[in-house]
Amino acid sequence: MANRLSEGGKYSVCVLEAGPAGTSSPLINIPGAFAAHMFIKKYNWAFNAKPDGKLRHGAPLFTPRGKTLGGSSSVNAMLYVRGQKQDYDTWEALGNDGWSYSDLLPYFKKSEHHEKLGGSEFHGHSGPWHISASEPEYPMSEAFIKAGQQTGFRYNDDFNGADQEGVGYYHCNIKDGRRFGAAAAFLKPALGRDNLTVLTEAQVKRVLLDGDRATAVDVRHANSEFRLEAEREIILSGGAINSPQILQLSGIGDRKHLQSLGIECLHELPGVGRNLQEHVDACVLVTSRINDGFTASLTGLLKMLPDTLKYLFNKTGKLAKSITEAGAFIKSSDDVDRPDIQLHMVPLLFDDCGRDIKLMSKPGYSCHVCVLRPKSTGSVMIQSADPFAAPEIDYNFFADEEDRKVLVNGIRQVRKILAAAAFDEYRGEEIHPGAECESDEEIFRKAQERIGLVFHPVGTCKMGVDKEAVVDPQLRVHGLRGLRVVDASIMPKLISGNTNAPTIAIAEKAADMILQEHTAGAAAEAAVQMAD
Repeated sequence: MANRLSEGGKYSVCVLEAGPAGTSSPLINIPGAFAAHMFIKKYNWAFNAKPDGKLRHGAPLFTPRGKTLGGSSSVNAMLYVRGQKQDYDTWEALGNDGWSYSDLLPYFKKSEHHEKLGGSEFHGHSGPWHISASEPEYPMSEAFIKAGQQTGFRYNDDFNGADQEGVGYYHCNIKDGRRFGAAAAFLKPALGRDNLTVLTEAQVKRVLLDGDRATAVDVRHANSEFRLEAEREIILSGGAINSPQILQLSGIGDRKHLQSLGIECLHELPGVGRNLQEHVDACVLVTSRINDGFTASLTGLLKMLPDTLKYLFNKTGKLAKSITEAGAFIKSSDDVDRPDIQLHMVPLLFDDCGRDIKLMSKPGYSCHVCVLRPKSTGSVMIQSADPFAAPEIDYNFFADEEDRKVLVNGIRQVRKILAAAAFDEYRGEEIHPGAECESDEEIFRKAQERIGLVFHPVGTCKMGVDKEAVVDPQLRVHGLRGLRVVDASIMPKLISGNTNAPTIAIAEKAADMILQEHTAGAAAEAAVQMAD
């Protein structure tokens, strides 16, 4: 947004980022180091969701979110996935004109410079965002691809092409062995512009309204506080957790909820913070007889020494890649017409966002099952008027029975893949859910013990025309002037895959809409002046 709105030189833009810059941090720039953000909170909001007594033995679900320039694109696993055509056509069918797949494809391509497929029907070659499609580093990743084919799933060399279905390798936003997120691709090239100001460690406390118009924001920057006025408009891009939080703190949301916290409701929008959707995640964990994956042990770290040297000297090797190399988009059963689960193959025993060091110290591998289009929805609601207090995040997983069915069927599909001949030399013991779990009830009960997230929250400021919609198809907050939301929170329905690429496409389209609107407004004003 900052890049596109400032590139013409006509408009001044100020970016307010709550976290530190992080642009030179090796934790951000080294692809293989991204898991460190689950332990080191400097660049991570590190929220904890509301505990659910049925999940993870009542422990809160850890909810990492990027708190630095580039947001979560600076701390994620760097997978470039767009979702399915039907996802966006559904958005349009819900009353969001201009948001179909055919409308968004040009914006996906506009951002992209795909090193392998650029210049094709589905991929761009001249955009600022570099997408790589390199060879795998881990033999277990290759075993997964072979096993998937042996099980009957076709190989797919491009999950973002004509058809998403199949097993294959993920493409990533990595360039020259370094993470290439939104900050590197879009913000860094624009930093020299006179009309762009970037303030880090500047947390927005609330948006100020003058009647039905948003005019300013209150900000804490370092140890000072100030008010920043906007000449044209304010754009919230805090994501599905922080954007509804800021709106509610500003008196925009459900009247009863705000009044219960002593906050005056200045503009009633009951949908703010509702409609939270997230990709729930369950894992199948298997020990390995061959240790050619990764282990968080002294032996494992010593084995990484050659790759560490490779990275230090020429930015190659395992540290130059995302450890999540292989995956799949498949149907959980023959009853569905398109893939409804996503698989992430990881060459280590990975659970609890990688925070279970004891588990990861053993040789093994894991395959994670993601329910792509969950029917259950939750909420993000502030619990006080304190802008620095975390909101309550309630995922409300499995409120709809269908999500449970898809998850269990997905675990069964993973078991078939991991039982294929390609894994014969690796296969040890299935330690989760465990070979003894056979019935749907047994599998689901064990899955609940290690349930997790894929870090794709959306929907809490949803776009639409119904009574719970927060923004219109131009991403303007309903009933207000000068205020938009541009981030994953506007998605009315969660897309079938990782959400980083779609969020950037949303920003590309929003920037075009904003510039066109202000250009048209200026032309109309000039015409009136000439008539006068």
